[in-house]
Amino acid sequence: MMALLEIRDLYVDLGEFSLRGASLAVEKGKYCCLIGDSGAGKSILLETIIGSFNPLRGQILLHGQDITKWSPERRKMGIVYQDYMLFPHLNIFDNIAFGMKLQKMSRKQVKTKVCDISARLGIENLLHRDINTLSGGEQQRAALARALVADPKVLLLDEAFSALDVASRERMRSLLRQLVKDLDVTVLHVTHDMEDVWALADQVAVLHDGQILQTGSPEHVFNCPRPGFVAHFLGARNILQGRVLDCDPSGLTHIEAGKARFYSIDHAPVGQQILVSVRPEELGLAREQPRGTLRNHLPAEIVRMERRGPLVWVTGQADGFCLQAAVTVMGAREQDLKPGDTAIFSFSATSLRIIEQQKNAPSRILQDPPMAPRIIPQALVAD
Repeated sequence: MMALLEIRDLYVDLGEFSLRGASLAVEKGKYCCLIGDSGAGKSILLETIIGSFNPLRGQILLHGQDITKWSPERRKMGIVYQDYMLFPHLNIFDNIAFGMKLQKMSRKQVKTKVCDISARLGIENLLHRDINTLSGGEQQRAALARALVADPKVLLLDEAFSALDVASRERMRSLLRQLVKDLDVTVLHVTHDMEDVWALADQVAVLHDGQILQTGSPEHVFNCPRPGFVAHFLGARNILQGRVLDCDPSGLTHIEAGKARFYSIDHAPVGQQILVSVRPEELGLAREQPRGTLRNHLPAEIVRMERRGPLVWVTGQADGFCLQAAVTVMGAREQDLKPGDTAIFSFSATSLRIIEQQKNAPSRILQDPPMAPRIIPQALVAD
């Protein structure tokens, strides 16, 4: 299927911020989240797509047509910013209708469209209100309605949920998910919140230093991140370098990493040097080897435990390398784990993913140096 929105080898130089050969394709009706570190160029990319900046090189295509030099109003795109940018001297109705009035649409058309979109967003009873009387969530929905009433082919969101509280963000995700589906809108959403990615995205693109390093479904990008920045940014803490020993009739790949042996459902040629990864939240911990379907088990000494919100991060050291597991507070409490104990780190063959095939690399473990033991206060685990 041909992409509705396509970015080809885009270069933009704004001094401190830039794009350096960014390329991306988003199909019609898909929801793409753009993530990356601060200063990567995410907002610049949106501003260039909508026409605020002229690229030094590259193309922006819409339905296969080059729109790189088109004026913003010709592009049929809507954008919602973090600060909403509503007009304080206009009420909600006039804010939403502002663009339609510039297009000289009839009063009946304007009223019908504004009422329809505002009803979908649950603000139809607020249209007479002044901007300053609205909550942050209501202002956000008004800004979103203003972008959608013009029937944009592409909706651009620049951290549009970041100023909302947690409950409001969850409500907006639910509303937006249904709305873009009903209206068949293609969305490119810049966000720092991974909850947006998992709740909304069909596609995710990772931007760093002005370049898009990886794109794909959230499941693929998070489970098989490219080594380097993408893997680090997405929290791939356990990256092992090893070698394929065999592939058995059941389809499991046998992998040697240091002195350890592991199994994966991913495949690579026998003898191939590889990088594999298992996410911390997919590791289980127990004092004894658990029964069940988990194929990978590694005894390790616990050298560190750290409470982070609802999870306890447990670092284990074995055979000269470290593994990190993120377990629930209840799980850590039930196992009565503490630094100095030996625990079994277990994970499934499905969880161990081959993220890169290498050439002429020795079998070893890619990890930070072992950390000094740190005791987590029992109050943090017991509360």
